[in-house]
Amino acid sequence: MTTTFVIEAMAAANAQLRWKRREREEVHDSDSTSEYSDDDVMVRGRSEPETKPILSVQRSGGHADQFDILERVEMGQMASMFFNKGNIPLASSFYSHGPLFNYLQTPPSLATGNHSCSAGSVKYNDTDPCWGSVSRKDAYRVFLGIFTLLLGPFTFFNAQKTKYLQILTSLMRWIAFTMMIILALIRIGKGTGEGRPPVASFSGVPNLFGVCVYSFMCQHSLPSLVTPISDKKRVGTLVLADYTLILGFYVLLSFTAIFCFDSSLLHDMYTLNFTDNCNVLDIPFLRYFLGLFPVFTISTNFPIIAVTLRNNWKTLFHRDGGTYPWVVDRVVFPLITLVPPIVVAFCTHNLESLVGITGSYAGTGIQYIVPACLVYLSRRHLEPVVGRDAINKHQSPFRHAFWVWFVLAWAGSCLIFVTANIILTDTKT
Repeated sequence: MTTTFVIEAMAAANAQLRWKRREREEVHDSDSTSEYSDDDVMVRGRSEPETKPILSVQRSGGHADQFDILERVEMGQMASMFFNKGNIPLASSFYSHGPLFNYLQTPPSLATGNHSCSAGSVKYNDTDPCWGSVSRKDAYRVFLGIFTLLLGPFTFFNAQKTKYLQILTSLMRWIAFTMMIILALIRIGKGTGEGRPPVASFSGVPNLFGVCVYSFMCQHSLPSLVTPISDKKRVGTLVLADYTLILGFYVLLSFTAIFCFDSSLLHDMYTLNFTDNCNVLDIPFLRYFLGLFPVFTISTNFPIIAVTLRNNWKTLFHRDGGTYPWVVDRVVFPLITLVPPIVVAFCTHNLESLVGITGSYAGTGIQYIVPACLVYLSRRHLEPVVGRDAINKHQSPFRHAFWVWFVLAWAGSCLIFVTANIILTDTKT
């Protein structure tokens, strides 16, 4: 639902840009005809460059609909069009810190884990020895420091031309996920599965909201995903098919996991369940592949997420016509990006709690609240400009205002429920 809201807002933003461009051209034409003679206008017409966006007209065959999504309009730009532009970068910045927390924690957690064949039957504490007298907690911090020193400096630069690297990373993800599903199915089929899940367990519901936000949140990336599509007539069908495929894949991965492994020994980092038990996977190459692939994918994604977050902070504090001093631009903003995740990662490495908190709060804003507000305000903003008779061909199927308020009410109830559960959990402990 909220994905269709963002697509509709993108179309409205394109219509708004075209209207403003036509308005500027009309003002320019009127000024030219009033200040110059006919001969001057002919000379100026031959010598000055064209101001009309010829490329957009050619791409649409000369009959561009005002709601065609031809220009990429990011969520920050849509926010500046329809309401206070600082709200979206702020929510996106807080949300983006969540993946950085987890990305910083995952490689050190993998490095300090026990990958022997008997490790699956043991739950280790942070105080257990890892290197002689060095505890797992101290070893984790050493690896965290090394990981930060290796990848942290990328935050001070720009990440560009990562197309083929991202394709390779995506391919490795699909291979690893498919492998884990097949291995779990084989173990279940042999009757050696250890999972005996209860019919229902309400204790995990609060974190479920945060995890779901992480799993299905792509709203902030839709401008980059939808705009390059040449034929957008069936973009809604394409998005629906994509969501259905993702849902089916997640369900298959999750259900094979809970029936294959004992829930009390199930690791938060799912790949560890295949690397510390040779009864599940006894081929050394595949065990090392599943053990190392999270490190590789996280190492490639960390600089990109960090640079995106740094740019969000710049957008948040940017003022029209102003520029940042070199120290602020190149030092302060990267430090604002890096320091909070590093501090949190050093203090705790509870992945489940961090995913639940960051996903439930900041992620809820990006997935639910921001799209609902964008589509509602874009409709009100464009009605006086294009008129009530104009039809947005990318209008959401959930066009009634009731759905906007339903999404906001749903987001509010989720936040209240999660907050109450966190308070009650802390009180019990």
